[in-house]
Amino acid sequence: MPGWWLFDGGIRSEVREWPPPPPWRTFSGGPDQPEPPEEQRETTRRLGLGGVRLLDHSALAMVNAALVLRRPLLVTGSPGSGKSSLAYQIAASLGLGRVLRWPITSRSTLAQGLYDYDAIGRAQYEVFGRAQAAPSGRPTGTRARSPIRAKDVADAERPAPAAIPPVGDFVHLGPLGTALLPHRRPRVLLVDEFDKSDIDLPNDLLNVFEDGQFSIPELVRARDATPEVRVHTADPGGTATVHAGIVECHEFPVVVITSNGEREFPPALLRRCTRLDIPPPDTERLAALIAAHFPHGVAGRAELVEQFTRQRTLAGPLAADQLLNAAYLLTLGADTDGAQAWPDLREQLWHRLAPDTDPG
Repeated sequence: MPGWWLFDGGIRSEVREWPPPPPWRTFSGGPDQPEPPEEQRETTRRLGLGGVRLLDHSALAMVNAALVLRRPLLVTGSPGSGKSSLAYQIAASLGLGRVLRWPITSRSTLAQGLYDYDAIGRAQYEVFGRAQAAPSGRPTGTRARSPIRAKDVADAERPAPAAIPPVGDFVHLGPLGTALLPHRRPRVLLVDEFDKSDIDLPNDLLNVFEDGQFSIPELVRARDATPEVRVHTADPGGTATVHAGIVECHEFPVVVITSNGEREFPPALLRRCTRLDIPPPDTERLAALIAAHFPHGVAGRAELVEQFTRQRTLAGPLAADQLLNAAYLLTLGADTDGAQAWPDLREQLWHRLAPDTDPG
């Protein structure tokens, strides 16, 4: 691959040293957090055992430009074209650990992606702790007949005060917030189906993408008393140290934003992203996709791929998942149920995804 590339499109790229970022994409977060965990099971589930090269040379050049420039990559294409899989390919190929996934809905907000603060939970702990610490047995202000005896009884009846957990126990970083933690090498963040978002979310992300940092006001207010706070992250069981209430990246994360092309995004967001459109996989890549997920082979694979591409031409865009579903049923012998049973089942599996706009 070209000398400036980092990613060759497979899941086992040649390990290369990352070039320094452009001066305008240099961030000073630190100290660096420990290396993220790997998640081989999820990678295998998404990509199969061998992985598939879904991108041509020009598309790979655009992916590598996003990596080198430290810019988010906005990936468009029809459903099932491999948009989400690209994030897992990059992570597996470059050894960047577990992919952080932020699935977008119409109710997703920037705050949800950054962090959550459980104010109610902390307030409950404080109330419960004060209740346990308060003397019991008589109303406040009542004078005991024997001060010494009353003190002894009160101490014996009073339960031990509950220790209130530190404020960091109530802070949980979201996938975007976790991706922005300082690391020696970037984390991979998948922002999935971004075109489903509320109209304000693309603009809300501009400052975060530009500055590579955000603040947690609940920790900023406590920074004089507690400059370093341990918080929870989006990694299972993960924690990280936040300094002075500010999270700032060291290396800007590899952000893969997927869209099915159902809406346009504001120019301000597009200016901050590199763009890539993934066409539907051709016959060769579809055959390779089946081979990656079914290493022991599928009887009639070539014929199945040919039928799928023909149906895709007639019915419109179809997802690669629909092909894999049919391939799995073939491995179970679904084509031996009867002369017409398998073609009918296959036709139902390969139903059209786009709505029928024909007025007739």
